[in-house]
Amino acid sequence: MANDKKNIKDKKPKFSPYWIYGILIAIFLGFQLFSNGSYSDGSATTPAEFFKYLEAGDVEKVDIIKNTRVAKVYLTKDAEAKEIHKNSKPQTFIPTATKLPNYKFEFGDLQNFENKLNEATKDLSVKPVVKFDTETNDWGNLLMGILPFILLIGVWIFIMRRMSGGAGGGAGGQIFNIGKSKAKLFDQNTEVKTSFKDVAGLEGAKEEVQEIVDFLKYPEKYTTLGGKIPKGALLVGPPGTGKTLLAKAVAGEAKVPFFSLSGSDFVEMFVGVGASRVRDLFKQAKEKSPSIIFIDEIDAIGRARGKNAMSGSNDERENTLNQLLTEMDGFGTNTNVIVIAATNRADILDTALMRAGRFDRQIFVDLPDVRERKEIFEVHLRPLKKAKDLDLDFLSKQTPGFSGADIANVCNEAALIAARNGKKAVDKQDFLDAVDRIIGGLEKKNKIITPSEKKAVAYHEAGHATVSWMLEHAAPLVKVTIVPRGRSLGAAWYLPEERLIVHPEQMLDEMCAALGGRAAEKVIFNKISTGALSDLEKVTKQARAMVTVYGLSDKVGNLTYYDSSGQNEFGFSKPYSEQTAELIDQEISDIIEKQYKRAIDLLEKNKDKLTELAEVLLEKEVIFKDNLEKIFGKRAFVKEEAEEKKVNNETLEEQSEK
Repeated sequence: MANDKKNIKDKKPKFSPYWIYGILIAIFLGFQLFSNGSYSDGSATTPAEFFKYLEAGDVEKVDIIKNTRVAKVYLTKDAEAKEIHKNSKPQTFIPTATKLPNYKFEFGDLQNFENKLNEATKDLSVKPVVKFDTETNDWGNLLMGILPFILLIGVWIFIMRRMSGGAGGGAGGQIFNIGKSKAKLFDQNTEVKTSFKDVAGLEGAKEEVQEIVDFLKYPEKYTTLGGKIPKGALLVGPPGTGKTLLAKAVAGEAKVPFFSLSGSDFVEMFVGVGASRVRDLFKQAKEKSPSIIFIDEIDAIGRARGKNAMSGSNDERENTLNQLLTEMDGFGTNTNVIVIAATNRADILDTALMRAGRFDRQIFVDLPDVRERKEIFEVHLRPLKKAKDLDLDFLSKQTPGFSGADIANVCNEAALIAARNGKKAVDKQDFLDAVDRIIGGLEKKNKIITPSEKKAVAYHEAGHATVSWMLEHAAPLVKVTIVPRGRSLGAAWYLPEERLIVHPEQMLDEMCAALGGRAAEKVIFNKISTGALSDLEKVTKQARAMVTVYGLSDKVGNLTYYDSSGQNEFGFSKPYSEQTAELIDQEISDIIEKQYKRAIDLLEKNKDKLTELAEVLLEKEVIFKDNLEKIFGKRAFVKEEAEEKKVNNETLEEQSEK
């Protein structure tokens, strides 16, 4: 019943100021209509017939309207009774005491008409009354006089409403509301369907965020012991890991007013607008406290301030940041207002923003591990019609390094692939194809490749597969293909082990496996090509990181030139001397060349197996782990890997028991 009453109320027409404008226009049109069209000005006739009536003595009066050159003819009572004039009686809608004209006609030149009229009436015994007049339309003149002003006022009101945001102000609108906050408010009246159940994985981050919600719901639980509610929490992590999703879950669970906006919403071309919007945002939050403010991509305004005074947009951004710092922990108190912010660029944020008392908590939202990926798959597979035998453990192991957004994309892509192939359920192969599509790009089976190029690609990819199979710490192979994908002519898929600590031997084995493609070209064709560009890029970055970041070089020593804060003091200069720069370059080159020679030696020893693998690859275009086992036999390091995983599982079980 309540909903029906609400619907009835909603159906009632709402008052609009445009109604007043419509009523005024209708009144003016009405006056115009009734002043001119409420009666007849007489039947139309001609000057020749008029002069006949005049000679017959039927005309009592003639009104000559000079400005319109129209003559109005009034007949005598006796003439009105004649048969010839029976249709000349005037029609009127409104009763009037004044006599109305029987005829009217237009004449040409006024002087000529006047002369003819005088000539016709000079011999008449009873002369008609001749009256000269000028006719005006007072209401029409009034309307024409004030119509421009009405139009100007209407245009002015329309522009003002647009500028104030009332009429759907566009990009340049909202002049008068420009200092107002653009935050969207979510409260009890706004339904937010996302909850903590929809956030898979991220257990540590969820606990921290849930505690923030509890702070606002049950503050006495924490304040009775003398503790203070934290001012803010900063969600930090790579893109796609679920920072904004966590904030949506907070909005759905908090049951307190939740203000959501982006860091770029404070940025405007006008000076002082950002600071004004910050003030307005916190003013609204204080009025509705307890409340939560969520600022997504806070690095748009929270970037570290420069040491030198600069004018322009940078100065305006700093003013906005200063106002945010003051509002979060200044002289005024923000009771029960918690600020949650998200960024993937925490290293460039201002140190004053990161101090205790402002963003008290920094919650790191990392890429999910294999267990968390399984939970994320469970969430995103709910709406899909999946095959009954779908193994989630297998899917989570096949997607190392994938973020939550990547997994959502995999599930969607798998559903599209299954629909494209006319399947009624999404199966394991669809997910594998989706992973290949996302990592490697779209298959280009119709790309024109010469036989010699195809052979070179086959040996290149076979070289990767052979070297990785022979090395202990190289990632195990999943499949190899020479079907072009994206920008690459061939690709090899590996399943890297998820390590928290990497040893030099592991990095060197990975580099050797990456150089296996170029080494195979050298061994088989005794010449190299440009096809190893991505391999060389990867290897060079790894070697540079070993020398300059992780301190894994004996010649350079236990030094690192990496600045985790991103705010180094060196500017454009290098933090080392020219002699050290030469040493670093030489050490990087030595590491890469050593692994390249190692790969060549491995392939020289297994040249026949390399050739056999390349021939199978040329024939089938796609080969899997089983094909390598037929040629090389079982991988020698599988047993050690299994034992290492067993030890790791035992360690995890011991930690969970504690």
